[in-house]
Amino acid sequence: MGILSIFDIQKHFGGNTVLDGIDMEIEEGKIYQLIGPNGSGKTTLINVISGMLKPDAGKIVFDGQDITTKGLYDTFNTGLVRTWQIPQPFSNLTTFENFVISGGNNSGESFLMAPLKSKWKNDEKRIRDNALEIMEMVNLTKQKDIVSQNLSGGQQKLLELGRAMMSDAKMILMDEPIAGVNPTLAHEIFDKISKICKKQKITFLIVEHRLDIALHYADNVFAMNRGKIIAHGTPDDIIKDPEVVESYLGG
Repeated sequence: MGILSIFDIQKHFGGNTVLDGIDMEIEEGKIYQLIGPNGSGKTTLINVISGMLKPDAGKIVFDGQDITTKGLYDTFNTGLVRTWQIPQPFSNLTTFENFVISGGNNSGESFLMAPLKSKWKNDEKRIRDNALEIMEMVNLTKQKDIVSQNLSGGQQKLLELGRAMMSDAKMILMDEPIAGVNPTLAHEIFDKISKICKKQKITFLIVEHRLDIALHYADNVFAMNRGKIIAHGTPDDIIKDPEVVESYLGG
C-alpha cells in the first residue's frame, strides 16, 4: 500500500456524476500528475481528497489512516496539505512572515503556554530557522522582506509551495501551480518541486493543463475523463494512449 490509497470514490452534484468510481494508488516520494480535459473531475477529486468535499461513496486512506470523512483542517493535520490555483497568502505580511505563520508545532500558540516564553522560545527559533531554509529552497530569500501582495504571480506560487512545506507536509496536492506563469518561471517552479520531492521525500499530486511543461517532471500520470481514470502510467505511455488522445482532441 502506498502513502495514499483511494477506493471507488464517487461524488454526485444533483443528478450529475462528477466522480465515478475513482481508484488510485500513490507511492511515497514521487511526483504524480492528474491530467484531463476541462470538466473531467480533476479539481473535484483534489477537493475530495483534501477534505474540502465529502465523497458520496468510497474510501480514502492516507499514511495508514482512514481520512474519508475528515474535513479540510483534520486532513491537513495528518500531513496531507493542498495549495490553491489562486495563491492565498496573507497579503499584508512579508514573505518571511508568511512562512513563519505557516509553521506548525509551536507551543506558544496555546492559550495556557503563551505567557511562558521560556517554554516556547525554542519552538519559535526552530520555525524561524526552518522558514529561512525553505525560503532558500524555493528561491525567495531575496524577497524575504517584501510584502507578499507585491510579489509577482510566479513568486506567489513559490510562496504557496513554501508555506505548504512549512506545515511539515508529507504530501502536497497542487491545483495548477503554473497557471498564468511564463514558461521560464514555470520550469523553475517544477524544478523546485522536483528537487524538494527528491530531497525531502514529499509526495506530490499535481493538477496541470500545461502538459508541454509539466510532463517533463512527472514520475507517473493519471488521466481522467468524464469522472473516471482512463489511463495510468509514465508520461510517455500516457501521451501515446489512444483514449487519452481522443479525450483531449475529440477523436
